[in-house]
Amino acid sequence: MKQRFLTVAASMLALTALVTGCGTGAASNQSTTTGSNGTNGTTTSNSSGTTTAGKTIKIGLVTDTGGLNDNGFNHLAYVGMTNAQHQLNGVSTSVVQSQSESDYVPNLSHFAQNGYNLVIAVGYLMEDAVKQVAKEYPKTDFLIIDDNITGIPNVASAIFQSEQAGYLAGVVAGLVQKNHELKGLNTKNVVGVIGGQDIPPVDTYIAGFQQGFKKEDPNGKVLLQYTNSFSDEALGSQYAQNEISQGADIIFPVAGGCGIGAINAANSAKVYAIGVDTNQAYLAPKSVITSATKGVDTAVFDTIKAVQSGTFKGASPPSIWQITASV
Repeated sequence: MKQRFLTVAASMLALTALVTGCGTGAASNQSTTTGSNGTNGTTTSNSSGTTTAGKTIKIGLVTDTGGLNDNGFNHLAYVGMTNAQHQLNGVSTSVVQSQSESDYVPNLSHFAQNGYNLVIAVGYLMEDAVKQVAKEYPKTDFLIIDDNITGIPNVASAIFQSEQAGYLAGVVAGLVQKNHELKGLNTKNVVGVIGGQDIPPVDTYIAGFQQGFKKEDPNGKVLLQYTNSFSDEALGSQYAQNEISQGADIIFPVAGGCGIGAINAANSAKVYAIGVDTNQAYLAPKSVITSATKGVDTAVFDTIKAVQSGTFKGASPPSIWQITASV
């Protein structure tokens, strides 16, 4: 039977925030390397020139340890920032990739110290670092992805209803398992889930997936493991192989760059996989049957636009997101 694909799109209805002063003049294009300018990681900068008023807003992005090549939410945040730099006049951008969790505070502080208008922290694991640095630099605005920080007026949060995207992906997995609609599926009705860490942004995806799968295939079995890594592709591959050896013929990794290894392992074993955060079909076109996605790029773009327009407001309630699906 013809392979089915599902696209799960999360679009933000509203995200508002508060603007600080703008830097003047156009920033020059530059590239610095590990450890430069007081940061711990690799930093690159770009500028789209000045606004009609001759002012440029400076946007800094700090990745978590998964880095820009995670093919997931770090990459999507960078896409959103790059889109803003290309589409909005007077936006200067820079990114630093964290090598370890100890890099978060110095990397966030680097941008704040250098007069950046908005500093974007990618990931729930940066919560403590953002709280610390935002209080130290109250004139700098911050956006944190996948976490809800309240009570700090210069911090806005972008959170997503990942359980809904996970549920829809689980429905697809349950339907094809129950009806054996894909070539090569075994008769065990087992799917494998791999989490990067046991934290809320990961667990909501997984909880939704499990419910969606069980809704369509009540007798099916879900294997679940955590790698405690969002960057180790070899570890992701190892965990996927373990689940495949237990009969899993669909793998759902919610593990950032670690999940790339899981998808590659599924492809090598000629079983199937479900992507996460962004459409990951390009990683293994013959294996990835669907992807559960969320609009991190939209959240970043709209927040930058809010900073530019003076409508940024920190310490707001969580934004409302809408989930749509097509098969």
